[in-house]
Amino acid sequence: QVQLVESGGGWVQPGGSLRLSCVASTTIFSSLTMSWFRQAPGKERELVARITNINNTWTFDEERRFDVSRDNNKNTVYLDMKRLKYEDTAVYYCHSKDFYGGGSWGQGTQVTVSS
Repeated sequence: QVQLVESGGGWVQPGGSLRLSCVASTTIFSSLTMSWFRQAPGKERELVARITNINNTWTFDEERRFDVSRDNNKNTVYLDMKRLKYEDTAVYYCHSKDFYGGGSWGQGTQVTVSS
């Protein structure tokens, strides 16, 4: 099973930026589809961004405030967030999916947008 460790969360003022990182402990990172989810208090976990093994990307935000990227040499996927809003406050989770549909979750990293 792939082990995922997120980092980069913290407190940021509205309008600010953060970069989240997720490092995967696996030899097959380049073949994985990597995703970022988030879960706010009292809400369901939702998909935020996804990047496939061939670098096709998708993000939920029509304002394109979020950007997902990966570095296969570092086994790392990134989530760059800008122009953050109060409603972006949540625990952000990294998720991996392999060719056979097997998935793993990280432990999550807290992002708090507050003045």
